Amino acid sequence: MRKSIGATILAALLSLSAPAYASDLQKSVAQDYPYLFSLYKHLHTHPELSFKEVETAKRIGDELELAGFEVTRQFGGEGLVAVMKNGEGPTLLIRADMDALPVPEQTGVPYPSTVKSIEQTGQEVSVMHACGHDVHMSVLVGTARRMEALRDQWRGTLILIGQPAEERGAGAKLMLNAGLFEKFPRPDFNLALHVSPTLAAGKMGFVSGYGFANVDSVDIFVKGVGGHGAYPHMTKDPVVLASQIVLALQTLVSREISPLDSGVVTVGAFNAGAKHNVISDGAHLQLTVRTYSDEVRTHLLDGIKRIAEGQAKSFGMPESHMPEVKLKDEYTPSLYNNPDLTARMKQAISGEIGDANVVDENPVMGGEDFARYGRQDPKIPSLMMRLGSVSAEKIEAAQNGGPALPSLHSSRYAPLPEPTIKTGVASMTAAALDILGK
Repeated sequence: MRKSIGATILAALLSLSAPAYASDLQKSVAQDYPYLFSLYKHLHTHPELSFKEVETAKRIGDELELAGFEVTRQFGGEGLVAVMKNGEGPTLLIRADMDALPVPEQTGVPYPSTVKSIEQTGQEVSVMHACGHDVHMSVLVGTARRMEALRDQWRGTLILIGQPAEERGAGAKLMLNAGLFEKFPRPDFNLALHVSPTLAAGKMGFVSGYGFANVDSVDIFVKGVGGHGAYPHMTKDPVVLASQIVLALQTLVSREISPLDSGVVTVGAFNAGAKHNVISDGAHLQLTVRTYSDEVRTHLLDGIKRIAEGQAKSFGMPESHMPEVKLKDEYTPSLYNNPDLTARMKQAISGEIGDANVVDENPVMGGEDFARYGRQDPKIPSLMMRLGSVSAEKIEAAQNGGPALPSLHSSRYAPLPEPTIKTGVASMTAAALDILGK
């Protein structure tokens, strides 16, 4: 009997130390799920490409207004900014991206996208949310609805961002250039989440420090002297020169940066010539360069130019025929998750969804322009969390030799909606309440 009474008292004391909103939040998110699932299906079946998020932005803006936020539309392209001021306290920014991809859907879900649109190249393409931005927006709206309902439990300013053109690495830059941090309250913290195609639905993943990479696109235009394939001695063959450049580029990461640093130099395209017996006047290489630190990024970009010109000189090319190395204006900076903020959010979210559902993840070399919000001087502590979106059964099957899990940007990627959206809303709301709590 004494043990039973002691256990009861201990349980009561533990419940007092837990956040007051914990059990109620899970219940309210579950009650709101049918509404959010309806919104998710609408967004999934009405995807829009980067820079064309007109109807998507309108719907999300309307949802946030219904949730009590003051919404500014068409800010930095089709971006939107929703603000809720609730007394004195910190300012928190939460971002969701809105654009979809030129990918034909092959997921097999009963609500597939059949949308077609004109891509920037002028081609008609099929469009789908192959990167989970429909989930991100649904979680944003769900979080907005919870935070409005819980206004008596927090103080401060909450800013929700609907960002365009993330897939082009341009949306954050557009919104910042439009004066995001000058025309609206400057945040003390930035939060976002991204679906994970390898993490089980119901779990949240965290990476402390670098989580996503610097991403650069580089073009190398190799010049040559064309001619007949039967008389190569009368030409300067750009195909051979470009091939030597491709091989020499492999030494940049393997021999010029520390093994403890990360870097990727990939030649994704090699285009030259048009006929079997014609040596062309030029070749075109298209590269992606990925790093974490800005110092390594600078070294690799400088090295690409040095190697391209050095190889051309070894071929006897005059200065007028040096390769042109052009850095495309599509740079996405590396994303650094503030370690203190990461630890704090892990604790807050584990208190909501349980320690077993909060896991440490590894950094990846993908890009995310959410990084730009935290890089504005003075730096703002930022964190992008990873939201599990796949059934545990599919993960186990893939690990045991079954079908491989579709990656993001795959025509077959389809998140498991209910546990994914519920976990996203509960986690993001718990995080916001921890930062803005009284």
